Amino acid sequence: MPRIRTVLFVCSQNKLRSPTAEQIFSRRADLEVDSAGTNHDAEHPVTAETLGWADVIVVMEKAHRARLQRRFRAALGGKRIICLDIPDDFAFMQPELVQLLETKLARHLPVPMGAGA
Repeated sequence: MPRIRTVLFVCSQNKLRSPTAEQIFSRRADLEVDSAGTNHDAEHPVTAETLGWADVIVVMEKAHRARLQRRFRAALGGKRIICLDIPDDFAFMQPELVQLLETKLARHLPVPMGAGA
């Protein structure tokens, strides 16, 4: 059985984009997912602990990656950070956002052969 990868989705407020990604990818048996926000007043602010938990960190914008690198350089420890370049123009679970997330992450988080989603 393949190892389950842990993926942290990050946006600014943790209200729309990253919770949408968390909900979509939580259906995958090969992934354990969580989400957080870079802003101090986010629903679930990013912490060094959440970054340490993740195998892969997925940010929605370059600014999120920059904030993480500035505030949590030690906690990142060379972890893989994927930037999707998805602007804050969508509602929670908006079909266009769901499609963008699935399309942009397909090459980074492919479904293992023989695994169901």
